[in-house]
Amino acid sequence: MNIAFLGLGNMGLPMARNLHNAGHRVTVWNRTLSKAEELRADGVSVAGTIADAVRGAEVVLSMLADDHAVSAAALRAGGIAENLAANAIHVSCSTISVALSQQLASEHTKRGQRYVSAPVFGRPEAAAAAKLFVAAAGDGADLERCKPVFDAIGQRMFVIGAKPELANVMKLCGNFLILTTIESLGESIALARKYGIDAHEFVDFLTNTLFGAPVFKNYGAIIADERYHPAGFKMRLGLKDVRLALAAAEAVDVALPAASVVRDHILTALARGMEDLDWSATAKLAAENAGLK
Repeated sequence: MNIAFLGLGNMGLPMARNLHNAGHRVTVWNRTLSKAEELRADGVSVAGTIADAVRGAEVVLSMLADDHAVSAAALRAGGIAENLAANAIHVSCSTISVALSQQLASEHTKRGQRYVSAPVFGRPEAAAAAKLFVAAAGDGADLERCKPVFDAIGQRMFVIGAKPELANVMKLCGNFLILTTIESLGESIALARKYGIDAHEFVDFLTNTLFGAPVFKNYGAIIADERYHPAGFKMRLGLKDVRLALAAAEAVDVALPAASVVRDHILTALARGMEDLDWSATAKLAAENAGLK
């Protein structure tokens, strides 16, 4: 399959590599082209512009940081919508707002193009191992066409519904739960440490009894190790996601009190210079507030 991949960050680069390794013909674009050089060495084609990447592609995947980046790549002159062939599919894997997803679906439909929303769950190490979970929504025939793509980057695709924006709702709900899990882990580990319990022993007990899910194991280990750099997911991206969750909730009159707490703690972390740390570094605030170093 001819695939264009836009965005080679911590997640996008391994995803593009896995598509290439699966035998697809992949052309990549990134705003900073130097990041594409290691893929070029593997035989992946590198485009200098979005238009050059998109022309001739059957499927275009975008894995970009936020609404601004996705909107610029997809909707502005020289972007995806202007250059995508009729009936070709734009697959947005980014964590974006519900409103932008709806706008993308409308714009692609007007142009006779197809649109699928398929945000992914998993950290960079899961992306490298092709073990992401894909939450996909869109027309059933389009999802079937994209199945070889999703098989190359993830361990399972979940079909969320026919409306693309539903996948974005699912992603925002999932990230909201991750953020509140990080918050509760940070607070509980701080409490345990204050009483002299070793953080690693505490996490080992929790994750081998009541809380065996990967999110507890992975983030529990990161917090116990204080392994916040290099960031798998930077703090400011966490702020972006919790704001998107709050906006989605406000649009349908749903209160998310815990999300407001998490947002304020991320803002505090940013104010304390934690910009380049992993979003789980909010646990440092709980430790500091408990008088721990």
